[in-house]
Amino acid sequence: MPADPTKVSKPIPQSSSQLVYWRVEGSLLELTAVRPVAFFAWNAQTFSQRWLRRSYILLTAALRPVLYSIDRAFATRVVYSALRGTSRDRLDLLGEEYFDYKLKPYLKVEGVRQLQELVASGARVALVSQGLDHVMRPLARHLGVEYILANRMEFRDGIATGRLLDPVIRPRGIFARISSSGPDGARSVDQLARDLGISDGNVFEPAVVPAERTTYAMRRPVLDFDRKVPAAPFSVRSALNGKHVLLIGVTGFIGKVWLVNTLMDLPEIGRIYLLIRRQKSNPAQKRFEKLIEESPVFDPLYERYGERLLEFIREKVQVVEGDVTQPGLGLDAQAFAELRAQLDVVVNSSGLTDFNPDLRDALITNVDASLNVLEFIRESDHAGLLHLSTCYVAGAREGRIAEAVHVSDAPSGASFDAEREWQSLYRLVEETNARAESAEVTEELRRQAMAKEHAAKDLHGPALENQIRKNRTRWLRQEMTEVGKRRAVELGWPNTYTLTKALAESLLATRGAGLPIAIVRPAIVESSTLQPFRGWNEGINTSAALSYLLGTFFRQLPTNERKRLDVIPVDAVCRGMTLIAAAVIERRHDLVYQLATSVTNPCDMRRSIELTSLAHRKHYRAQEGMEYWLRLRFDAIPVSKERYNRMSAPAQRAIIRTIQAIASPLPLKKAPLARTDRNLEKVEKLIELFEPFILQNEHDFVADNVEKLSYALAPEERAEFGYDTASLDWWEYWINIHIPALRKWTYPLIEGRPLESRPPRNLQSAATGDGRNMNAAGPDAIKTGATGATWRYS
Repeated sequence: MPADPTKVSKPIPQSSSQLVYWRVEGSLLELTAVRPVAFFAWNAQTFSQRWLRRSYILLTAALRPVLYSIDRAFATRVVYSALRGTSRDRLDLLGEEYFDYKLKPYLKVEGVRQLQELVASGARVALVSQGLDHVMRPLARHLGVEYILANRMEFRDGIATGRLLDPVIRPRGIFARISSSGPDGARSVDQLARDLGISDGNVFEPAVVPAERTTYAMRRPVLDFDRKVPAAPFSVRSALNGKHVLLIGVTGFIGKVWLVNTLMDLPEIGRIYLLIRRQKSNPAQKRFEKLIEESPVFDPLYERYGERLLEFIREKVQVVEGDVTQPGLGLDAQAFAELRAQLDVVVNSSGLTDFNPDLRDALITNVDASLNVLEFIRESDHAGLLHLSTCYVAGAREGRIAEAVHVSDAPSGASFDAEREWQSLYRLVEETNARAESAEVTEELRRQAMAKEHAAKDLHGPALENQIRKNRTRWLRQEMTEVGKRRAVELGWPNTYTLTKALAESLLATRGAGLPIAIVRPAIVESSTLQPFRGWNEGINTSAALSYLLGTFFRQLPTNERKRLDVIPVDAVCRGMTLIAAAVIERRHDLVYQLATSVTNPCDMRRSIELTSLAHRKHYRAQEGMEYWLRLRFDAIPVSKERYNRMSAPAQRAIIRTIQAIASPLPLKKAPLARTDRNLEKVEKLIELFEPFILQNEHDFVADNVEKLSYALAPEERAEFGYDTASLDWWEYWINIHIPALRKWTYPLIEGRPLESRPPRNLQSAATGDGRNMNAAGPDAIKTGATGATWRYS
């Protein structure tokens, strides 16, 4: 996890006498006060803010000679007041951009040389400038300088108040370009005080700040009022040393990352069994070998072990062919008996995560499969269960969401019994199947097959019956999707996915009472921060489609600005899973663990949208071409649902349809209008799908239980296995990690482009030269002919 951002890497000197102050203006740059402010104003988030601030700057520019003659410090305050309402995030990004593209090319060579000689001599240097610290920080980092003394804005909740903090670094005098424009910018404390019109040079010391970006972490004490006897120190290494784990869902996003991170951090673990299904003629073993050879997630393991990786995998990993949706996990009797005796914990990260899938698939993979795993735990000798769910089983509940399973009430407030609801949903499936075969539906399907607009019109006999059968399959799939969604909404869940996940939780809690079970609820799982490497993501999952949309000319996203978007990096989730798995083995676990950031490190929708836009801006600023120039000026903004309907995709689509209706009698090409209409329809459906997560239901997910485990860790293991989301720097994560990761691993898939090609690792021939199966060696090899299914979980 990232280091604690409240701690700076270089201590600030205790006395200003230890510092050499270096004035930037004159020696390194001819920097004015107005130009950077004008740049910030012109790149405000909304069009109206841009014009209002630009107008204000023109007004102050006209008054500046008068204000400057009265009080240079006051004139500086007036100029910077134009930035009132600008976020710290935007100023940080634009400050870097302004330095890179506006200042860096014009640095004075001789001044830079003398400054770098001073730094190389071991002197502690602080750059002094009338510019904002957001501009001076990238300059200082570029020059290798540790500290800065620059103008600083006052912020409240991350938004600039328009007020400069003391001391104000005023511009130089009117003749400064003549009298002090040489390459030597070094100033003593007394000289600097005289230049700035300050009587006491001691005011500089507390205003000196590090050149590194300063971030602020929330620190909360974790109090465990329920624990009566202090527990012994908790050791992950000791708990998992020599233990046997069954991982279900290794082909999914979280599963792969957890496997690799565990093998990297805990090579002393006994063995990890992987339950993988056969895909038609592709056996489980071959599927796993392909993962190792091709998936980038295994790069860290390959870097550590090289050609010995296959040998290490043979020693630590055992592939088991099975099916979690079948009783007994699809294992034969021998394999079932061996695993039942050997396993210490089962990690079930499998699941179907489509928001509104076919109800039949959702029930089988999210509910039935979980109960199959539960029965396996019940029959095993000593294994515990870590079951992956989602924080969004909270549904329409709002406020602080506790770490508890609701077994008697639905989010809508209606009474709820999971057993009855599970059976009721299967009856709904049976009724829908029966309705699909009814005479009424059959006649409608026949009419569709024979309709003139149908590509296969004028059908009869077997061809007609075949078309009706295809239409029936399509109708049944669509109807199964709709009935599941309707039932979920009735009970207060936003979609079928969260309904079935909540059902599984409730059934595990009631049927599994007394068994060693931990239900783990991640929030929105996204790109990694450090493990398996910085910026790993995979597939079109969770918020990728929305973030992609915000990088286009789409601007107005309907959302509740105060709502917290609960994003958590995948490696933080995997750290939490490892902690919880160790706790389950030692029987010191709780029933529910939420892995979330909305309480420990909140990031609301307003900030999430702006950070996404800033990340896109940073990418487009580095590109060439008119399209990129335009895109970086179309920042996404949060709006109300009413404004979205009035001015965004719905309104635009209504205009397109009106034009289509008017133009329909005319002999004009209709393709561009039809394509635009389809694209806007896709946008509307996407927004509708995500509205429960970005507009409705304000959730604050408590994550106390995993923090208690982290605090209980032995001190020597906290750095390696501790769970810490409070120190995440969202600016750094969003702009330099998450969006670039999506741009590399996900956006090509959205656009229909292939990912960057990479040669597969031919590990078998490199390690053994004989191409032996990885499971061939070892007395504990488990072989089974059962088939199965593994679903992507993210």
